[in-house]
Amino acid sequence: MLKADGFDDAIMGVCRICGNHDRLVYDYDACLKILMDRDGMTWEEAEDYLEFNVLGAYVGEQTPAFIHMLTMEEVEEIYGKDS
Repeated sequence: MLKADGFDDAIMGVCRICGNHDRLVYDYDACLKILMDRDGMTWEEAEDYLEFNVLGAYVGEQTPAFIHMLTMEEVEEIYGKDS
């Protein structure tokens, strides 16, 4: 499994999907907090950095996954009630 450098404290576990390689899973919001605390970024700067430099870097089948925790209400609001 591949790791996202500097985000060990945000690891949630491992994602297992039939027919795919296991992947490390990171808490998206914890990654933002790391960038803000460690690098002094604002929330907006941290989100831009994380989206472009980390989530935007596909490095093969074992690229880590990032979870953005949502309530069911938030899922329905964003994606619709049929999600």
